[in-house]
Amino acid sequence: MSRLTGRFGEAAAAEYLRKHGYEIVGMNYQTRMGEIDIIARNRKYLCFVEVKLRKNADFGTAREFVTAAKQRKLILAAESYLLLNPDRRQPRFDVVEVYAPQGAEGTLSINHIEDAFQVN
Repeated sequence: MSRLTGRFGEAAAAEYLRKHGYEIVGMNYQTRMGEIDIIARNRKYLCFVEVKLRKNADFGTAREFVTAAKQRKLILAAESYLLLNPDRRQPRFDVVEVYAPQGAEGTLSINHIEDAFQVN
């Protein structure tokens, strides 16, 4: 998937989160450990969001592509973010699946998985 296509999915996910009461704090936060697609917050949670864009779920759901290795990278990147940006909210890791069967021109289906994985 191209970076441009990925950015389209992230923009769609951010708009979805805004419409559901989240404030977008940052996008594409990069550290040596990895990148966080979206950082969003509501009154209770500071969410580190991984966005997965797929045409369909024929080869597995989008969330299945958030592997254990990817989760470790996200956790390390989130720890780095929190060291520089302390927050009283409970941190949480979410996944937003964006399905675009006709690409950017068609109807999207978005599934927000709250608390998709946890720090062990």
